[in-house]
Amino acid sequence: MIDLEKEKAVIVEGIKDKRVLEELGFKNIITLNGKPLFKIIEELNCKEIILLVDLDKEGRKLYSKLKSLCNRNGIKVDNRFRNYLFKETKIRQIEGLKSLF
Repeated sequence: MIDLEKEKAVIVEGIKDKRVLEELGFKNIITLNGKPLFKIIEELNCKEIILLVDLDKEGRKLYSKLKSLCNRNGIKVDNRFRNYLFKETKIRQIEGLKSLF
């Protein structure tokens, strides 16, 4: 199991994802909630972020857009946990994280 840095800022798609991460002890969770992606990234006040959007086809597109915006704004993306989920588990929706812990 990967060591989670629960103090780092995390972007998730929706409120259900946020609730699951809160239950797991994450503190700084940002939901997309239909807000323009560039606006969310511009408003971030951090040097590094975790992007935990779903691992399905649409989630991968969203991840790519968010990562590109982060890079343009000088924010490093920590994708160790996402890579772990993708390679080592069958979880494809962030809501499913509860089953890991």
